[in-house]
This record gives sequence, C-alpha cells and structure tokens, in this order.
Amino acid sequence: MNIDRRRFLALGGLSAAWISAPACIRPRPEMRVLPSLAPIPEPFTVVLPIPPVARPVRTDPITDFYEMDVRAASVRILPALDTVIWGYGGIFPGPTIEARKGRRVSVLLRNRLPAPIVSHLHGGRTAPESDGYPTDLVLPAGGYPKPHMHDPLARIAAGQREYIYENDQRGATLWYHDHRMDFTGAQVWRGLAGFYLIRDEEEERLPLPRGDREIPLMICDRSFDADGSLRYPAARGDEPGVLSEYSGGVMGDVILVNGAPWPRVEVANVRYRFRILNASNARRYELALDPMPPHGAAFVQIGSDGGLLAAPVTHRSIRIAPAERFDVIIDFSQFRTGTSVKLVNRAGVGRAGEVMRFDVARTERDDSTIPGRLSEISMLYSPQAVVTREFDFGYQRLGCGWTINGKAFDPARMDARPLLNAAEIWRLKTDFNHPLHLHLTHFLVLSHSGRPTPRDSGWKDTIDLGPGQAASILVKFAGYRGRYVFHCHNLEHEDMGMMANFEVV
Repeated sequence: MNIDRRRFLALGGLSAAWISAPACIRPRPEMRVLPSLAPIPEPFTVVLPIPPVARPVRTDPITDFYEMDVRAASVRILPALDTVIWGYGGIFPGPTIEARKGRRVSVLLRNRLPAPIVSHLHGGRTAPESDGYPTDLVLPAGGYPKPHMHDPLARIAAGQREYIYENDQRGATLWYHDHRMDFTGAQVWRGLAGFYLIRDEEEERLPLPRGDREIPLMICDRSFDADGSLRYPAARGDEPGVLSEYSGGVMGDVILVNGAPWPRVEVANVRYRFRILNASNARRYELALDPMPPHGAAFVQIGSDGGLLAAPVTHRSIRIAPAERFDVIIDFSQFRTGTSVKLVNRAGVGRAGEVMRFDVARTERDDSTIPGRLSEISMLYSPQAVVTREFDFGYQRLGCGWTINGKAFDPARMDARPLLNAAEIWRLKTDFNHPLHLHLTHFLVLSHSGRPTPRDSGWKDTIDLGPGQAASILVKFAGYRGRYVFHCHNLEHEDMGMMANFEVV
C-alpha cells in the first residue's frame, strides 16, 4: 500500500519521493544512465567556453554588491537545437564571482523562474541565514502555491533574497548552486550552478600560472530530449525527487565542460592551472591524459576543496566525485607543438570515456614554477577533538530509502550539536557510492578505508566513499552558530532523504 508523501511528512516523516508501507521491501537502486533522444554531437568540434566574470553593480569600502536574475533562457548546446536552461543571469554555467579574502560579497538573487529556488555557496563559511538551508526558499516573484515541505523555521522570501558572504577564509575554488529541498537534482540539472573563486595574497605571491593560463573547468553530464530540451526523470506531476528506477543516481550520456559538449581548447607548450569541479548529479570521473606525458606526472595538484595544499601532490590520474574540486597544473611543455592531448575519463565507457581535448598549438615563454612549499596550513590534531560521532550512510530496504543512521531527512530533527570552535572526529561509513558534504566547515581526512590517501590531501568539504568503505575526519566548527546540514552530494540521494541537520551551539 502506498502512503501519500505530503500526509507522511505532515505526520513527522521523511524526505523521499516514493514511500511505501514497511511490508514493501525494495532492492537498493543503482545509478543509471538516462539516454538522450537527440543526436549526440561529435566530440572536439566546439571551442571551450569560459564563464564570464560577474561585475559588481556597486561597491563600498567593505562590500562588493552583485545582482542576478535567475531565469530561463534558450541556449545552443547541441548543434542545430536550442535548449532551455535555468541560469543565474540566464547562462549556464552562471557568471563566475571573484571575491577577495576578508572582503564581503552581497548577492541579490531575483527569482524569475516558475519554481522556488535556494542558493548555497558550496565550500563557504557562511552565516546560517545565507547558507542556503534547503527550506529557506525564494518564491517566484509572481507567487507560488504553498510549498510542500513542513519546516516552521524556514525563512521564506518572496521574489528575491540577499545572500551575504563574509569570505573570512582561505583562497579557494568554491561554487554556488541551487539547494531547494527535494528538488536540488532537477534544478542543478537545468543549469543552476556557477564558480565562486576566493583569492588571497598568499596564493598571489606564488609563481603559479595566471591570467589566460588559469582556466576553470566545470565538468558535468546531461541528457537531451529529441527537441534539444534537457531530459531528466523527474517524478510525475509536482512530486519531488525522481522516478524510482533512477533513485540510485542519474547519469547523462553527454559530457559537458563549461556547458559545451566535449570541447577543445588551444594551449601553448607551457604550464596551465585548471580549477576542476565535478558538477554532475551522480557521475564520478577518473581523469587522465591521453597520451600520457613522456616524463613526469600528468597532474600536479596544488589545491583541494578548501584551498592550497601545503605541498604539491602528483597524480597519474584523478578520481573526482560530485562536488569535489581539484586545483591542478598540467605542463604541456612535455608535448610537442601540434600534439592533441585528450582529457579522458577512465571511469566511463564509450563517449562517456572522453571529456575534452587540448591542442598544443604554439610555443611561448613560461615564467611560472611550482614551488615545493605552497601554503602554511594551520593543522588540527586528533587529541584536540572533544567528541566522536558515527554516521552510517545507507539504504533502508523497508521503504525509507536513502538514510543517515537509518533516518531520512527531517528539518525538525537535530542530529548533532557541536560546540562553536570545538573540534570533533566524525566516523563515516557507507553501503554505496556516496560523496559526503558538510556545510559551513572544512575537515581533514584522518583515514580512508584504514589508510590516508593522496586524493584526500588538504582541507576538504566533500569526501567520496565507495561501497563498504569508512573514513574518519577531523572537523572544527568555526565561524557561526546556527542550523546547517550535511548530506550525500549524489543529488538524487540527497533529494530522497540522505541529509541531516547539525546545529553549532
């Protein structure tokens, strides 16, 4: 027997798009590829676009003020077909916001869409009223029926909301995206994502590639209908979440970089810095170069989610889960001029195994270097932890779906109350592939499946765990008191219950 979702929530319930009586036992769903019905374009035929840098509408001595209309727009992604996206400023990806450490940013978002929105600065140390709590909706300017969720603490705004970011943190690659409760997957899929870069003096003193040799890469996958529209297996009617067969996670069959399918870019035979973001709903990538460099590593990692590493880390390939960022240097002097080097995805098959292409087109002088020491990082140590908590991310076969410690998300339930400025150890374990993200704070990975791993270097806000894996992270809850969430960043898992609250007290 099925239970009406709204009635279940009203009784104190669960955030899941399909719920049934305990007698109904379901197998755990797997991630699935949603095939496109439109012709898929040939790779490497379009030039890599670079998202424009947003310009403030005004400034004062301490604040840069931005304004954006969040609206639908028709764009050309596939050849000869138009695609309607939802975009910040009407573009996908949204404009890149470049902020300075210690200088405040104000972003006024005006909702011109037919649905509520919520904006989250992912990786930002942000006050709770601007963090993008999933029920803090911005309703459309023209009005909207009563939202389905039940949260007496929700901050509801009509038409627009001002988000304030103090940027009291290290320089880093952040991103902003929609975070509406139960609809994050669908609304990010439509295009609601953009880069947010914090710059600081420590990084600018380093002789790293800069200017045109510093390139952001937002990698994601999408599927398209026959008319060019974005295809997504949303639940029927106005119900949240996705069709049950896609509740394990939705993967597209077209790989986009900065909104373009399998693009190419001309580079000189010098070092380039790439700020790589996995903005997919569920797909993981194992990035590698083809051909591999004849000498040395393919990638030199200089930064992670939370900014610069203490020292560079070399990788032959990079496994990157949804929401993770890798700040890397690729040295194209290892390739002859005229060489084409593909960025491939070893975790994909067929066309999903290719991402983009670099064409080494010219010779230029290179004044950049990669220092052996990048940053002085204030480290935490395990003895500083005052509390140890355990969280089990799993699938409940008795109708609950994706859960944390056996419970699906409930805005009214508080799952942890860490003290302001206190350090805690969180022990995480999973039964499936889950990229786990904490709002407000960054953490250090103490162990991952029993051993530290190079891919978890530096300060993180997202950690990827595979089936049966476990990790221990050391977290300091600094900055603000208030209510925040932590969740799986497989957006279908998040929308269907795998999220929980913590309150800094």
